[in-house]
Amino acid sequence: MPKFKPHSGMKKRVKLTGSGKLRREQTNRRHLLEVKSSSRKRRLEGTTDVSKADVPRVKKMLGL
Repeated sequence: MPKFKPHSGMKKRVKLTGSGKLRREQTNRRHLLEVKSSSRKRRLEGTTDVSKADVPRVKKMLGL
């Protein structure tokens, strides 16, 4: 049986924490930043949990 290869795009976007949660970067923080307010840019800093509805699909793509 062939080895399972995790989805290349997903493994770049999602990290698994020590407790088993999936974390991802916030969207809308890459370009056109001059247009966005400072408070909006600050709010988008850091990581957030993957949506509960998306967790099974993401885990399948990562082979977890």
